[in-house]
Amino acid sequence: MQITSIAAIYFLFFVMSAFLMLPFGVKTADEAGVEKIPGQAESAPVNFRPGKVAARAAMVATVATAIFVANYHYSWITAADIDVLPKPPLSTR
Repeated sequence: MQITSIAAIYFLFFVMSAFLMLPFGVKTADEAGVEKIPGQAESAPVNFRPGKVAARAAMVATVATAIFVANYHYSWITAADIDVLPKPPLSTR
């Protein structure tokens, strides 16, 4: 596998895990006991930390990419292993 392919797969895992990490560890103004700013949405986070989300996503993406590349190299799970559809009937022409 080429390094550019690994980088593209890492980027995909990073973006996916970053979006999955967004709701974790976020508190609203009501939960934190802080006064809301007029016009603020009820669900708006009090202290959003994008660096912390990016660091967590980077760790998850690194592990996921390593597992993906190892599976590609050692062929632990192949496309035939996850083929759940039945085989089409043979043609009798």
